[in-house]
Amino acid sequence: MSEASGPVLIAPEERPIRQVALLLWRDKFAFVAAAYLSIVAFFAVFGPWLVGDLATSLNLRLRNAPPGSIEHGWAFVLGADALGRSILARLIVASQNTLGIAAAAVCAAMICGGTLGLIAGYVGKWPGAIIMRFTDVLMSFPSLLLALVVLFVFEPGVKNVIIVLAITRIPIYLRTTRAEVLEIRERMFVTAARVMGAGSIRIVLRHVVPIVAPTLVTIAAIDFALVMLAESALSFLGVGIQPPEFTWGAMVALGRNYLGSAWWLAFWPGLAIMLTTLALNLLSSWARMATDPTQRWRLEITDKYDG
Repeated sequence: MSEASGPVLIAPEERPIRQVALLLWRDKFAFVAAAYLSIVAFFAVFGPWLVGDLATSLNLRLRNAPPGSIEHGWAFVLGADALGRSILARLIVASQNTLGIAAAAVCAAMICGGTLGLIAGYVGKWPGAIIMRFTDVLMSFPSLLLALVVLFVFEPGVKNVIIVLAITRIPIYLRTTRAEVLEIRERMFVTAARVMGAGSIRIVLRHVVPIVAPTLVTIAAIDFALVMLAESALSFLGVGIQPPEFTWGAMVALGRNYLGSAWWLAFWPGLAIMLTTLALNLLSSWARMATDPTQRWRLEITDKYDG
């Protein structure tokens, strides 16, 4: 005899994952964006191993070969560049540099800015004043101009690009963290922890950081796209990543001289930049809504007439 049907119970450890998946599925644009970013991340990690030497192999007989043909193999479905190299393979390899630089710069800026913001907001007094004056000086310079000057003085390279991009983004995380900490440190649970003898480091790590961290992660998701665009702009201007390394921005810079005769050299990397930036913005908007209790109901509404 079959057992009576009843509600399916979800294991406690599975609930958060399933809840996030359901919220993501309800926003179809965010779901497509997450799927696209997952594919890009996969190729950024494993792409260089999958394509091998296709991104650097020269074939002058295929110079500026147009897209749409698979006569010479799947690697040339998007065409070839001025030296006969596969554009598809170069897009896959360049994604590792583009996303890796942006991720490293954002993580460094979030850690440094968040730490300084915690000190400025919780300690206050003269350490906070010094940190805020440093932030004001840093924000007085346009970020792209500051990056151009620094990279022009020092040798352009992956490490210098990451450092420059991280420094220009620190004020965003610093000021946000400080504003959050100034409000959190006056809450009742922080006062109670202080009265019970908890030290400042324990209060910050156990009570303040868990509240501030989601806000910083959301900002990082938005800032990732901006940093990626900044890196592309630096590479386009010739002060970013230098050959033999290359990024999507560097590919656009190399293809600008052939816009009249071989538009696909700059079109495909430009499209990759645009789609990745759009996907990051859509996913960050979904994350803000999903983590905000006052807005999450928009994703939790179910259609009463489904199925």
